Amino acid sequence: MRKRSKYRPKGVRLNTMAYVVEGLTPISQHLGVALDLKTKNHWALNELTKGRASRADIDVLIHALNMTEALCRLGIGDEYNTIINAGLRALRSVGGRGLATNKFILKADEMAALLEAMELHDAQLEVAVVRDLEKALDLVMEDMRNKLATPITATNT
Repeated sequence: MRKRSKYRPKGVRLNTMAYVVEGLTPISQHLGVALDLKTKNHWALNELTKGRASRADIDVLIHALNMTEALCRLGIGDEYNTIINAGLRALRSVGGRGLATNKFILKADEMAALLEAMELHDAQLEVAVVRDLEKALDLVMEDMRNKLATPITATNT
């Protein structure tokens, strides 16, 4: 019987020093990337608050709050864990209702929780470095691979 997996060589970094230095630079110094990310996140939140959000907008917010939680686990803003949990609960409930009715409509307490969580996400992006974001992304992917992420299911509440 033949071996199923093919040999895949690991990538080689041609300039390791530039990679290390780039990992130590704050995200706020990458103005284009940081601005695009914040614009995309706030656009999705704005669409949700106006009641015009699509599933793609909800996915953007899910990714933002997952990164917020992962950065918290890495020690960036870990004292604000209750804000993150409230934001995730609010996003799960609005997502569940949206899957059931195909309209993503916020309640007042959910809006407050999401706005506060997004404000925390922006503050984390101001102090985080590129390497922190890479580690947080690895944590999120590992949680998804190990099925530790809480799925959003349709509810009729």
